[in-house]
Amino acid sequence: MRLPQCEIFTSLAAQEVLFVAGGRVPGVDWFREVASGRKIFCVDKGIELCRACAIVPRFLIGDFDSADDSAVAWARANGIPVEQYPVDKDLTDTQLALRRATELFGEHVALVTGCFGGRFDHMFSTAFTCAAIERRVVLADEREIIFFVKGSESVDVQFSREPLALSLLPMSTTCAGVTIKNVRWELDGATLIQALPYAVSNRVTDDRISVGVERGTLAVYFCFDE
Repeated sequence: MRLPQCEIFTSLAAQEVLFVAGGRVPGVDWFREVASGRKIFCVDKGIELCRACAIVPRFLIGDFDSADDSAVAWARANGIPVEQYPVDKDLTDTQLALRRATELFGEHVALVTGCFGGRFDHMFSTAFTCAAIERRVVLADEREIIFFVKGSESVDVQFSREPLALSLLPMSTTCAGVTIKNVRWELDGATLIQALPYAVSNRVTDDRISVGVERGTLAVYFCFDE
């Protein structure tokens, strides 16, 4: 997956779907670049950014408790399928979107933006939901990126912009056999425990890194701008 800050290399090749959620709004230039060539799935308030950039998404879903009515009307006027849910529901709008996208697009890699900032509980829900999904999910904007490495997997990242910090966050109770190369504090077969996530604020020492894990689900976090 190619992003303005880096390219993430994995063994999975599939179409990429960009989900635009209603959290912190990504920069317009960054958004225009990542939207190019990708199918776009709007989640509630995310439709406002698409309207502002005159980018027509494939689908819009949500309870629309935060989206501007005129933005939703713009979507309908442009023939975008709109799926509305009650405000009082079990799943979050993002969870609904990720589930519905499988039915609409089949096998795909999910790139989620508009997911950072705002309330901690929303970010917590989104991060653990994305970590549990079997397909590849990347959370990103111009300031932060998160992707997930799962058991017996290794992922390479090529940077076009050096991050300020890199952190490894266990999303499962334990992550065993964790290895990372080309950083200030390298790991080789380490065990990381969710209850004591100490592998934070590392620094890259090269423009390409490799991260692997033998067992568990590991979130790899990059901060590009505080």
